Amino acid sequence: MSKLTKNQKSVADKIEAGKAYSLREAAELVKEITTTKFDASLDIDVRLGVDPRKANQMVRGVVSLPNGTGKVTRVLCLCTPDAEAAAKEAGADYVGLDEYIEKIKGGWTDIDVIITMPSCMGKVGPLGRVLGPRGLMPNPKSGTVTMDVAKAVKEVKQGKIDFKVDKTGIVHSSIGKVSFTPEQIYQNAKEFIATIIKLKPAAAKGTYIKSIYLSSTMSLGVKVDPKTVE
Repeated sequence: MSKLTKNQKSVADKIEAGKAYSLREAAELVKEITTTKFDASLDIDVRLGVDPRKANQMVRGVVSLPNGTGKVTRVLCLCTPDAEAAAKEAGADYVGLDEYIEKIKGGWTDIDVIITMPSCMGKVGPLGRVLGPRGLMPNPKSGTVTMDVAKAVKEVKQGKIDFKVDKTGIVHSSIGKVSFTPEQIYQNAKEFIATIIKLKPAAAKGTYIKSIYLSSTMSLGVKVDPKTVE
């Protein structure tokens, strides 16, 4: 077995093996055990007692994080000319329609979120082959296909994110940065988990929240006791 580095030993000493911490304790610990020299992303993993293969047990939704995500979200708004000014004022990084449709067809996907209008979906729909695998395809359920594009842009810029359970029953998302205070981390995590709880499918039986872990880029995961957040 390789010898632990000084940082690894320090981290190992702070986490009790097998222990589930309260959400507040985990929010503090994840900062303490992060030793990266950059502002690492803060991630949350929630394992659910659902079968994602069944349509009536799919968990998908959106949440507005109280303290934002801590990162710059590049937003493209594909809209009609009459909505362009409002979208730009709301903070969209790129605004237009036909010219960006052509850019995407050519392989351009240097954006994080695409927001569009129902009337534009006829042009956006064929881009699914390019956008789908990258998670960029606009969807009414995530609020990215809407008549009020300015409101949608503003919400995304302020920290609104969408999520869905993967095929293994886990919801994974980035909910902030390690530079956040423990209270900000706690607030974002609590809001994220509360939203997942509200979305519990009626068909889901048994334990819904099976496990929760908080971690940062390259750090160990801190196990959270679900009873401290429900």
